[in-house]
Amino acid sequence: MEELNKLKTELERAKIELRILLEISNAMRTTLKLDEILYIILTGVTAHTGLGFNRAMLFLVNDKEKIIEGKMGIGPENGEEANVAWTKIEEEKMGLEDLINVFKNSDFILESGFNRQVRNLKVPMLDKEENPLSLAVLEGMPLHLTVPAIQKYRHSPVIQMLKSNEIVLIPLKAKDKVNGIVVADNFITNDPITKDSIRMLTMLANQAGLAIENSRLFELTEERTHSDYLTCLWNHGYFQSLLQAELEKAKAGKKPLTLIMLDIDDFKIYNDTLGHQAGDKILKDLATLLRNQSRKMDFVCRYGGEEFTVILPNTDKKEAFLIAERIRIDIQKYPFLNENIFPNKTLTVSLGMATFPEDGQLAADLVTSSDKSLYQAKNKGKNNTCC
Repeated sequence: MEELNKLKTELERAKIELRILLEISNAMRTTLKLDEILYIILTGVTAHTGLGFNRAMLFLVNDKEKIIEGKMGIGPENGEEANVAWTKIEEEKMGLEDLINVFKNSDFILESGFNRQVRNLKVPMLDKEENPLSLAVLEGMPLHLTVPAIQKYRHSPVIQMLKSNEIVLIPLKAKDKVNGIVVADNFITNDPITKDSIRMLTMLANQAGLAIENSRLFELTEERTHSDYLTCLWNHGYFQSLLQAELEKAKAGKKPLTLIMLDIDDFKIYNDTLGHQAGDKILKDLATLLRNQSRKMDFVCRYGGEEFTVILPNTDKKEAFLIAERIRIDIQKYPFLNENIFPNKTLTVSLGMATFPEDGQLAADLVTSSDKSLYQAKNKGKNNTCC
């Protein structure tokens, strides 16, 4: 009888585990957007109807730079914050699907203090003596760290940030290659991390690694489809889509948005003197400079010819003017090849700006208004920013 009850208990647990994994797996299949996939994975790890860890964070492997980068973290920063969140979930009877939908309707997860801390973490991939993340990536095996092991890695940025007595790290794999790490703990409840919870987390990680790989392939394909062949910036067609999408977000959030249009001064003289191959080199160098000088939230596009645009979300006219002037001055200072060909012996640009909502409610209005401002800058003697 005791054996039968034991089997029933194990069968019931297996059913619950399968339901959790199926629900998370189905949610991951609904999107190819990386941020949404990361959020679904971490929600599955931390939700009370999921694996139930107090908090979790996800790191991705950057093979090019040989580092492991923090991408997202979900969880409270302290007990008080945990009680508020858990009480709300219980009162509203939020299941896994409800928690996943929160991400699509709110930015509060991305703006949380814990998530910001995670996104600032970067560790060398080959430093496995000092960093447990590196060890998990290089060995490709789960790590269950208790006090003695945590003490060994006490100088690791991850250990110092979490301040936990027990941590589990699970590699995410695709085609037998580690592409990320999930880190989880129970720093509020201090519930022990059991073999069953590690097994469940490993099963989830196997699906998560493939989902992340598919998302990356999708983003790479999308990037190549919408990129300008010469400068690798977003092309004109995608610029129109981006501007429309960002404008709709600005309207919904009642936030400003600014469009900068930029044109190289006297570029025809340079092309006519040195030829289009030399001109293409200038365009590529300028594109790299614009990409490096823009913020992560901005969108830099090639509008056509020697004309570029920068979409500045959540940016009013005053802030945008300072950004535009910084760009203009940095371009003027940059040592472009054979720039002595230009009339002023240096490459300069003229910039025009338009801001939502004061300069237009539609994408076409912002383009027209920024274009007029650009020609105003040209008429003022070039190497100017006008709005």
